Amino acid sequence: MAQPIPAIDHVVINACDRLDEAAAVYHRLGFLLTPRGHHTLGSINNLAILGTDYIELLGVMPGAGGRTDVLDWPTGLNGLVFKTFDSDGTFAALQDASVPALPPQAFSRPVEMPGGPRDAAFRTVRLERDAVPAGRMFFCQHLTPELVWHDPWRSHPNGALGILRAVVCAADPSGLGGLFARMFGTDSVRQTADGCSLSAGLSRIDVVTPGALDAEFGSDAPEADGRDQFMAALVLRTLSLERASRALRDGCIAATQDGNGVTVAAKAAFGVTLMFQD
Repeated sequence: MAQPIPAIDHVVINACDRLDEAAAVYHRLGFLLTPRGHHTLGSINNLAILGTDYIELLGVMPGAGGRTDVLDWPTGLNGLVFKTFDSDGTFAALQDASVPALPPQAFSRPVEMPGGPRDAAFRTVRLERDAVPAGRMFFCQHLTPELVWHDPWRSHPNGALGILRAVVCAADPSGLGGLFARMFGTDSVRQTADGCSLSAGLSRIDVVTPGALDAEFGSDAPEADGRDQFMAALVLRTLSLERASRALRDGCIAATQDGNGVTVAAKAAFGVTLMFQD
């Protein structure tokens, strides 16, 4: 069974039962968000649709309960999601590689489109919760991709075009690096001075030590809060740093700019450090 090819489909920012607050923050950060979605699984979301990937703000209705996979995690970057076009084949390949994966799960959410309401449908293959202490990791098969990558939703005031990097902090990066090697093959994982890196389509996932996270992002990084492993930062491609900076000023969001790009501290972006690069 051929191993999956790594490519980022989307990332998940956990809002718990504070999705209205998270959506307001990301509007101020310069993202055009999709209308509120209601999954048949009981969760709710708003999306920032990019070129070939997207950012999902995920939560539950206040007082709804039920989704412990959402409510039991802290707010912030909480999910790395890979593309698949064959969820059954992906599940079989992960089983062959001794990766702790759950059988495919089907769900949907209604979407208002110009021609009337339709159901966006998905099949996901999730890794067991204990497999990744840093957060949730799964594969997503879009059965109706045209209901997600809808062109009017792709134009953001901050000029965001796509996800360049996701940064995970781990006291021992080799643990997550070894999991990636089993999932995608040893050739997909590159050892770095600060940990390891997985190329994932147009993006990459860097697993770095706490010292390396501090060296790159300093006080803009999220607090570890006693965690040995956590998803920390996103680096986004923008049409221009000037456009990103203007959108942040318009939203009254503090940011710093240096030779690497424009950075928004985790405390101002609902628990995840955001960097814009052009």
